[in-house]
Amino acid sequence: MHNFKEVLRAAKERGPITISVAAAEDDDVMTAVGSAMQAGIAQVILVGDQRKIWPRLERAGLQSVLTIIHEPDPVKASQRAVDVVRSGDANVLMKGLVNSGDFLRAVLHPDRGLRAEYRLSHVIAYEVHGEGRLCFLTDAAINIAPDLQEKKEILINALLAMHSMGIVRPNVAVISANEKVSPKMPSTVDAQNLVRMGRDGVFPESIIEGPIAFDVAVCPAAARHKGLESVISGNVDLFLMPNIETANVAFKILTHYTKAKSACLVLGATHPIVMTSRSDTAEGKLYSIALAATTLARVDVLNEAVQS
Repeated sequence: MHNFKEVLRAAKERGPITISVAAAEDDDVMTAVGSAMQAGIAQVILVGDQRKIWPRLERAGLQSVLTIIHEPDPVKASQRAVDVVRSGDANVLMKGLVNSGDFLRAVLHPDRGLRAEYRLSHVIAYEVHGEGRLCFLTDAAINIAPDLQEKKEILINALLAMHSMGIVRPNVAVISANEKVSPKMPSTVDAQNLVRMGRDGVFPESIIEGPIAFDVAVCPAAARHKGLESVISGNVDLFLMPNIETANVAFKILTHYTKAKSACLVLGATHPIVMTSRSDTAEGKLYSIALAATTLARVDVLNEAVQS
């Protein structure tokens, strides 16, 4: 997919999903779900403080077409929203006006959560003007300082999701500060090991290079200037970042300085999870809903593939 217009089109072709929204009393959430409904992408169940939800529904003209489950406490609302997904009444979970930690605790509840046999991870799809395609970045929100095994799981999650979107052989840049492997910079050693795993067939179909600095990953001229040979330079689909700080800063630079459009998902649970920042725009939340819809059709296949 080259842009979010194509993502929206693919989501509409798939047919409407049903979203359970935790702590739904948020104007941007209401705008996003309203747009998703009007586009034929989604039906929605709102869990939250009904007294705060109703005025927002009225302003959006949606009061007659949504289901509301009244729960004013955001922590309890998160758990009840998860329960709705577990019961089969919804097939996508979405975070509203609630702290991410509280939201994820409900997702990971040992008895009532959406826990699978592998790690949760966060992926961002973004559209930068002039690039001509969507790019992906992981992990900017969940895994703080992943070790090699955790990076392996994060990479598998992202690759499987991208395959489900039709990106059949993603180019992956395992980012570090430079291309020289040094034990003094553990991210370079991890990158080298991930590349070896890729050659051994550990990952879904992809081309993996690393360690690689960001300038080399995005600019073939930088690779040539450094005397490096790269088949993915200037054509990277997925950036696997060394830690949460690097990923988060890179994403926010893209958002605020390049005005990149973005969508966010949590991967690795039994169902797709839309988890955007409380400060994200309604447009970004809509794109995230559409992205979830494009992955949902094959979520069972993806889960089976990871477990195997």
